[in-house]
Amino acid sequence: MHAKTDSEVTSLAPSSPTRSPRRPVYYVQSPSRDSHDGEKTTTSFHSTPVISPMGSPPHSHSSMGRHSRESSSSRFSGSLKPGSRKISPNDAPSRGAHRKGNKQWKECDVIEEEGLLEDEEREQGLPRRCYVLAFVLGFFLLFSLFSLILWGASRPQKPKIAMKSIRFEQFKIQAGSDFTGVATDMITMNSTVKMIYRNTGTFFGVHVTSTPLDLSYAQITIASGTMKKFHQSRKSQTSLTVIVIGNKVPLYGSGASLSSSTGTTSLPVSLKLSFVVRSRAYVLGKLVKPKFYKKIECDVTFDPKKLNVPISLKKACTYD
Repeated sequence: MHAKTDSEVTSLAPSSPTRSPRRPVYYVQSPSRDSHDGEKTTTSFHSTPVISPMGSPPHSHSSMGRHSRESSSSRFSGSLKPGSRKISPNDAPSRGAHRKGNKQWKECDVIEEEGLLEDEEREQGLPRRCYVLAFVLGFFLLFSLFSLILWGASRPQKPKIAMKSIRFEQFKIQAGSDFTGVATDMITMNSTVKMIYRNTGTFFGVHVTSTPLDLSYAQITIASGTMKKFHQSRKSQTSLTVIVIGNKVPLYGSGASLSSSTGTTSLPVSLKLSFVVRSRAYVLGKLVKPKFYKKIECDVTFDPKKLNVPISLKKACTYD
C-alpha cells in the first residue's frame, strides 16, 4: 500500500544486474491537478521521462529508494481517499488564518454577549430610574400636601391677648427745655401695663415678640415700654407685665393745658396705648411656620385722683 501511495515510479530498465550500453530511462507519474478545498480529490497522472544522469546499473537499491522518497515527497503525493484532504506547505498559513479567524469570532462573540448584557442592564435600569423618580416626586407631593394640611389646620388657632389694666405710679409736668435749648413743658411718668397671653394651638408652640408699647398724648409719644421675647407652649397662657416709662419728654405747645403750679395736672388726661404682638409657630420645623399678628390699641384716661390705682382695660381696647 505504501509503495503505491508514496511513489509511482516505473522503471523500463531490465531488472537483471547485467550491464547494458543503453542508459536507463525512468518514467515518473505525477499528479496534474490537486484539490485544496478539502473535498473529494480527482488525481490524474502523466508519465514524464527522466533520464538517469549516470548510466550505472540499478544495483544499489538504497539510492533507488532514496530517490523515490525524495521524488515522492517533492513532486507528488499518493491518491487520497474520498473525504480526505491533502496536506501541503501552503496549508500552514491557512491554518493560522483559520485559528486567527476563530479567535476573532470568539472576540466577536464576547463583544456581542457584553452588548446583550448592557442592553439588558439598560432595559432593567430604565424602569428602576423611573421608579426612583416617581417615588421622589410622590414623596414630595405627599409631604407638600401634609404640610399644607398642617398649615391650614394651624391658621384658625390664633393666639388670644387680653388686656387687663394699667397703673400710673408717677405723672409729673414741669418746665424745662429740649436738647436745642427751646423752653417748653416737660412730662415725666411711670406706669405698668398688665395683660394675658394665651396660645390656643393644640399641636404647636409659639414664639412671641412685640413692638414697643407706646403711650401717646396728642400724637406725641410720652412713654414707651418693651416686651421681652418668650415662648408659649401649646394650649397654655401666661400673664405679662410691661413697664412703660417716659422721662422729661418735651410737650411743646400741647402741654399748656396740663401745666399747673403743683407740678401735676388737675384734669383727666386722655392717652392712647398702642402696640403690635407678633407670634410665630413652628408646626413642622422651619418648613411650616405660620405667623400671627395682633394690633392692640387702648384708650386710657388718666385721673389724678387715681394715682397708683389700676385702671381696667377690658373694654377700652381694640384687637385687629
